[in-house]
Amino acid sequence: MLQREEQESHSIQVRDLTKKFGDFTAVDNISFSIKRGEIFAFLGPNGAGKTTTIKMLTTLLHPTSGTMLVNGYDPMKDQDAVRRSFGIVFQDQSLDEELTAYENMEFHGVLYRVPDRILRKRIEELLNFVELWDRKNDLVKHFSGGMKRRLEIARGLLHTPQVLFLDEPTIGLDPQTRNHIWKYLKDLNRTEGITVFFTTHYMDEAERVADRVAIIDQGRIVAEGSPEELKKKTDAKSLEEAFLSLTGKKIREEEAGSIDQMRMTRRMWGR
Repeated sequence: MLQREEQESHSIQVRDLTKKFGDFTAVDNISFSIKRGEIFAFLGPNGAGKTTTIKMLTTLLHPTSGTMLVNGYDPMKDQDAVRRSFGIVFQDQSLDEELTAYENMEFHGVLYRVPDRILRKRIEELLNFVELWDRKNDLVKHFSGGMKRRLEIARGLLHTPQVLFLDEPTIGLDPQTRNHIWKYLKDLNRTEGITVFFTTHYMDEAERVADRVAIIDQGRIVAEGSPEELKKKTDAKSLEEAFLSLTGKKIREEEAGSIDQMRMTRRMWGR
């Protein structure tokens, strides 16, 4: 049982969380907590269980066993409350490219029932924040990859979430755009105290921006701590060296269970 004091001081709490797809165990009895206002990196090789964990925390998958709390709510029992309390930027782009930047934001605000008296002001603030206000009336299909990512981040923040989930938010972006995006997120974390939970394969950005890191491999958390603590633990000069020391240097393919996982997820949602 999670203590009330811990619930109030932590944005995310996970205890003995497991997810199985048939005989394949994607997430294997993991536990971790994230304090309010932390920037937390969840790292691992391909097929390690990162995205499955995010899907459980964000109500998209039911766990096989274990407990979770997101902002004090159970993702399985209080789905609406959990969804209102977080924003998410998926690994794959999810904008409507036939709408303008403003229309994408407005549609999201309507879905989350942001009051009209607040919505317009909030859209203007966030589009200015990600430097897209001057492109608000442009169709998204004409945006660069970096512009789309910045718009997705602004959209994810529109309903003032307490936690922002980012699943490889800078994948495929040039170093300048990556640096700009992390500047926005660090400024937001500092000024509004939002908790950031992100995955990435760029170890340099995790080392640079994360307060704490958890490394998951083959469904289990193999290490957790600050980047400096993990480097010290493995006698490594960089987080990338520490990561390789903990997970090995063998190239990972998507694990055999990933295909079954995808099929079962689609069946769950009737797709």
